Amino acid sequence: MTTTEAPRPAARPERESFLPVLRSEWTKFRTIRSGLIGLGVAVVLCTVFTFLVANGTHEGTCTGTGSTCRSGHPYVATGPDGEAVADSYRFVERPLTGDATITARVRSLTGVTSTTSTDAAPSLDHVRPGLAAWAKAGILLRPSTAQGSPYAAVMATGAHGVRFQHDYTHDQAGRPGPVSGASPRWLRLTRTGDTLTGYDSADGRAWTKIGTARLAGLPATVHVGLFVTSPVSFERSGSGFATQATAAFDHVTQGAQGAEGAWREQSIGAQDFYPKLPGDGSRRDGGSFVLRGSGDIAPAVVAGLLGTGTPSSSILTGLIVGLIAVIVVAAMFITVEYRRGLIRTTFTATPRRHRVLAAKAVVIGGVAFVVGTLAAAIAVPIGEHVLKANGAYVFPVGAPTLARIIAGTGALAAVTAIAVLAVGTIVRKSAGAVTAGIVVFVLPYILGSSMSGGAEQWLFRVTPAAGFSVLGTLPRSAQVDYPYTLANGYYPLSWWAGLGVLCAYAVLALGIAAVTLRRRDA
Repeated sequence: MTTTEAPRPAARPERESFLPVLRSEWTKFRTIRSGLIGLGVAVVLCTVFTFLVANGTHEGTCTGTGSTCRSGHPYVATGPDGEAVADSYRFVERPLTGDATITARVRSLTGVTSTTSTDAAPSLDHVRPGLAAWAKAGILLRPSTAQGSPYAAVMATGAHGVRFQHDYTHDQAGRPGPVSGASPRWLRLTRTGDTLTGYDSADGRAWTKIGTARLAGLPATVHVGLFVTSPVSFERSGSGFATQATAAFDHVTQGAQGAEGAWREQSIGAQDFYPKLPGDGSRRDGGSFVLRGSGDIAPAVVAGLLGTGTPSSSILTGLIVGLIAVIVVAAMFITVEYRRGLIRTTFTATPRRHRVLAAKAVVIGGVAFVVGTLAAAIAVPIGEHVLKANGAYVFPVGAPTLARIIAGTGALAAVTAIAVLAVGTIVRKSAGAVTAGIVVFVLPYILGSSMSGGAEQWLFRVTPAAGFSVLGTLPRSAQVDYPYTLANGYYPLSWWAGLGVLCAYAVLALGIAAVTLRRRDA
């Protein structure tokens, strides 16, 4: 019996495999001396311009550099998690040892607002009636009166009802509505070991639990008492106006043992960065207290009040200049082949043209990512160091955020390079591709940075300038009424959403380029 062996499938030609195409394009790129030099220039320009911008920035009362500048800058507290915080208020407190329950009624909460912005020295001679929405008055417990130390507090607010807050960033809502003579707010804070629990009540009899916090390592003796504070208001315009709140407390009781010493009054954070109206004070009449104070207990998001920098703020000019160099290299990676007629040879060796485009995109994107990441890894620490040496306060960021800034800069360079490669494939001319790359991917950022109002918000939402959101580091907080605008250092999109917008433009450009390659002669 004769058997016939089934025919073996034909081996796939090597030219149909992507890896040889990728290897070929990488070989082309690394043998182009001008391209390698251009990317090196991008790193150098980014670093040099970052240094120049940071070295020209001085804050506070700085007239020079070094310790002279640092001594003139106001104090900014650092919270338990390393974040910048506002921690200033009027406090009437006494030491407490062991577990206890502290109760107080907020009988009234009123306020005034300055009629002159914080650019001028706040004065009680120029105020109008008005209670800030996040004015706070209530019971506060903390292990130390040092600014930035952990705390837990239950409080009435100007327009956000009763809240239970701890460690600056944690907030839980209680009974809604404002304080009034007809509707006072009863507050209660209990301590059980390291655990603090906040309650509120409408009548002082039926209590509702708001929330619980655990302050790890809380010492046996802590500071507990009544406080009031009132933040800068931005309700009328983008300018800030200092405010002051006055709170009247009664029915102040402290259950269980542990009360030690007399009540003491003090202004926490009197000399920090936060603009305040003068005249903080308190008075006591038996079991009743009246406190008056300015400030805030919240994340320090008010960058405009600090005249601050961020770890990424000084890199922007250097990044723009470096990005232009990357755009030139990316455009020439394809247009040079068209100009010299070598593209025909490339397409003869690889008839599937989209594979050539994909290989070039991988090569230029990978190289641009490495270059952008390297430039940021060098420039960001240099800029931060120089800013601090010149007296500028730099918002602290954690290691994950710093890594995101550096890698995000690389991603911004990579996606831009891929998009410009696609543009070069479409227009085939170096000058046209470079010009289009700068106009589409750089100019929107320059225009948006120089505009005001709502137009710049849309530029950073719907144009490739959205990609620069990867450099955003300033925190936002629902506890702080603040204009989170580009002028104050806040991008309208999150870093991942902004990068997504830029990627969408790159994908669109690649799609058009792929169609153009298939329909047009080389």
